[in-house]
Amino acid sequence: MEEITNATETTENAENENGGKKGFLNEKTIELLCAIFLGVTALLTAWASWIGSLHGGNQATNYTKSNNLAAEGNSEYNSALQTYLSDLMAWNEMMNYQIDIEICNLYEGREDEAAMIEAKLESYIEQNCSEILAEGFDEMTDDMESPFEVPGLVDKYFVTANELLAESQELLDQGQADNSNGDKFGLVTVIYSIVLFLLGIVGIFKNIPNRRVVLIVAVVGFVIATVYMFTIPMPTDFSFANYL
Repeated sequence: MEEITNATETTENAENENGGKKGFLNEKTIELLCAIFLGVTALLTAWASWIGSLHGGNQATNYTKSNNLAAEGNSEYNSALQTYLSDLMAWNEMMNYQIDIEICNLYEGREDEAAMIEAKLESYIEQNCSEILAEGFDEMTDDMESPFEVPGLVDKYFVTANELLAESQELLDQGQADNSNGDKFGLVTVIYSIVLFLLGIVGIFKNIPNRRVVLIVAVVGFVIATVYMFTIPMPTDFSFANYL
């Protein structure tokens, strides 16, 4: 009985030493799968690193453009605000001229003075009113006391500034998205690095079941990283043609 037991143990040890020739995941199959997954994982790691760096480049570019547009938009906003305040003061001055004209018209013999004030008013309007305020005069209705009551008139002063600031915000959002996507590709690279490590140490284990466990864990990590990577958006306007 003892000789039979020893013979059985010797046979099992021999099978373990030979890599376990029975079953699908035998030694040769494990070595083949390790070689395949090592190559594919190395390629995908390089791909993830490259795409992540492209996202990082887009992030830096978008942030720079956003800052430039924000500065330009703020400058345009300040200029528009100055124009608006200048038109507001011009309108107040025009009202003073108009009051003087009405006072002159209340008294006989002051027609010439009223005509002179009207001429000064016309000259003042030509020299001090912006095109936007002039448009406001044309769009005023009888129930309005000021051109600034015209709907949307004040917004016209800041159209260019708002467009620049909106474009700046859009680029900033895109830069933040690129930053987030770059971080995600970085995570994929880390997972692939772990997979490469696991595949590299499979051969260290002499016991076939241990090799199988490590290989299965590595394959699961590979699948998770690959599926996750394909859910991440590519860089904006990415095309292989740009690199040919």
